[in-house]
Amino acid sequence: MTSDSETGPARVYPVHPGSRFPPGATVVPGGVNFCVFSRHATQVELLLYAAPSSREPFQIVPLVSERNRTFFYWHVLVENLPLHICYTWRADGPRDTQHTGCAFDPSKELLDPFARAVSTDLWTRRPAGDTADAGHATHRAIVTEPMLASGSRASRGLDDAIIYELHVGGFTRHPSSGVAHPGTFAGLIEKIPYLKQLGVTHVELLPVMAFDEQDVPQAAAVRGLCNYWGYSTHSYYSPHPRYCIDTNRAPQEFRELTDALHAAGIFVLLDVVFNHTAEGDASGPVINFKGLANDIFYHLDGGDRRRYRDYTGCGNTVNCNHPVVTAFIVHCLEYWVEELGVDGFRFDLASVFARDQRGELMADPPIPWAIESSRVLSRVPLIAEAWDAAGLYHVGAFPGMAWAEWNGRYRDVIRQFVRGDRGLVGKVASCIAGSSDLYADDGRLPSNSINFVTCHDGFTLNDLVSYEVKHNEANGEENRDGSDANISWNCGTEGETDDPEVLRFRLRQARNLIAILFLSRGVPMLLAGDEVLRGQRGNNNCYCQDNALGWFDWTPSDAGMDMSRFVRELIALRKRHASLHRARFFTGRPANGQTHPDVAWHGERLHEPAWHDPESCLLAFTLAGQTSDEPLLHVVFNMDQVARLVALPDFDKRGWRRVVDTAAVPPHDIVPLAEEVRAESKACRVQARSVVVFEER
Repeated sequence: MTSDSETGPARVYPVHPGSRFPPGATVVPGGVNFCVFSRHATQVELLLYAAPSSREPFQIVPLVSERNRTFFYWHVLVENLPLHICYTWRADGPRDTQHTGCAFDPSKELLDPFARAVSTDLWTRRPAGDTADAGHATHRAIVTEPMLASGSRASRGLDDAIIYELHVGGFTRHPSSGVAHPGTFAGLIEKIPYLKQLGVTHVELLPVMAFDEQDVPQAAAVRGLCNYWGYSTHSYYSPHPRYCIDTNRAPQEFRELTDALHAAGIFVLLDVVFNHTAEGDASGPVINFKGLANDIFYHLDGGDRRRYRDYTGCGNTVNCNHPVVTAFIVHCLEYWVEELGVDGFRFDLASVFARDQRGELMADPPIPWAIESSRVLSRVPLIAEAWDAAGLYHVGAFPGMAWAEWNGRYRDVIRQFVRGDRGLVGKVASCIAGSSDLYADDGRLPSNSINFVTCHDGFTLNDLVSYEVKHNEANGEENRDGSDANISWNCGTEGETDDPEVLRFRLRQARNLIAILFLSRGVPMLLAGDEVLRGQRGNNNCYCQDNALGWFDWTPSDAGMDMSRFVRELIALRKRHASLHRARFFTGRPANGQTHPDVAWHGERLHEPAWHDPESCLLAFTLAGQTSDEPLLHVVFNMDQVARLVALPDFDKRGWRRVVDTAAVPPHDIVPLAEEVRAESKACRVQARSVVVFEER
């Protein structure tokens, strides 16, 4: 098949009944098969456009129930249709939104929920009540060439993973990135050598499924801001068009990214948003699901089905546990794995998955089990953000079996500890041991805990040690948006400063947070830019800042280069010590034929941790190697305001080499494996607010 010109086909294409499988637009022998789900529709039309910018369809195909409907699917085959033709649907049916929830409107053109590529060239977001004639200005789906299966790849769990959370657009959109196509999948490909040098094993991409950039509050819109992060999905099968060089090749361009990352030994996780859509509440626009299956796809109020139940803070909630919706989600995820090469997923506000069709909590919700039981998805990591915006909190108890979780408790405890809060050493020990108190009792493992101290949502690492309160005025909501619970400390001065003492202290605190993260069992996740101390001027909610405030600035700074070196060497230290990422929880007993226990806990004195001291800010522990040739590690966290003299174990009298000291001046804060350092024995001085790591000589 070939593409037609911008002017479009001059003839009408013959049509045939077509097939209900597969949904979407599929190139088949003889033409293109179109299929869409709509249980209650009584009339359906397919509109064909020559190009994304075409003002009028060149052909409208009415579907007849007797020929073009099978069960709840409407379908038609258009003979010899060229590639890259655009299309929309129109559907008519009941309009009793109050009692049935059906919201059909034959004047609305609808985007195919199964579209593999979409165009937003003519889209303008309008509220549902806008009666202005928009003509044919809407999203359009694009007929794309078939994708080949991505091929079988060895599945990889998260036991030894190091996750790097990044925004595809923001990673290369800054002029300093130096890439040929900034803000695109192709631009990210150019930065793979950087990722490889850093040492990460997985990238976790903020939403890349097509989303509505115009979905922002009015106050943000009048400032020219947009939905930058992408948590406003409308087309779950399609890569986001703005991340593509050629939207006609959207699936191919994304697949080229996953292939390139795999060639570098890096795995790909997607942040996916199946808890709500871009259509919002009753005042939001009709894009696709509202006009085809409003009563099925969304949680509607039982007393008045015009109202959308909102457990997400975004206007609507996807009715995930309806069988049709569950199947849609599972098949979509399988598509991204099998055809686009994705290696796993992180699910935004995943506690929505535990709500039934009335919005109530289910003991055994079907969808988490359906996802992890899929023949395809059972092989890939599944990560839940185990809470929603209406109070469900599942950290340590997310439904299912193999799901990992963003460990929000880990984040909060470690932030409190490094800030200087006292009496936390017991909680800190639990966190760095893989949060066994959350996961061990029901047979889960350390890899079920995704450990992080920062993520896209909240302060960056630099801002966490530079601001005590958020500064979100640039978002246009008078600083009301974003969380107030930051558990941060500005180290003595709010915001930017030239004070060298404050800057040195901030850098030490940043190293402390990152050192604890990489010395913890569980799966560490690093926010892109934290390794170079990227800041956002105290804005902890940059969801709408598609500008230098939200972008990765590749201009090197002295402090950024020092931090980057520290992070690289810390990742290398973690990789060479299996004791830091062993797949099982500590037992306190020797393992794997070793003579020392897998962990021994200490305070200033050996074997005397201050579990019950409400003033303690110091914790030490010794880790045995997992093999005979892996050296022991002895780690000291001193978050007190004064230095401490801390006892060292005297194993075999071989002494210890100090390989990490966050209080030391770079480059002495971390020592590469090849460098020799002085030996220490019996006791060591650990400076105030510092992390020290000793390696057995």
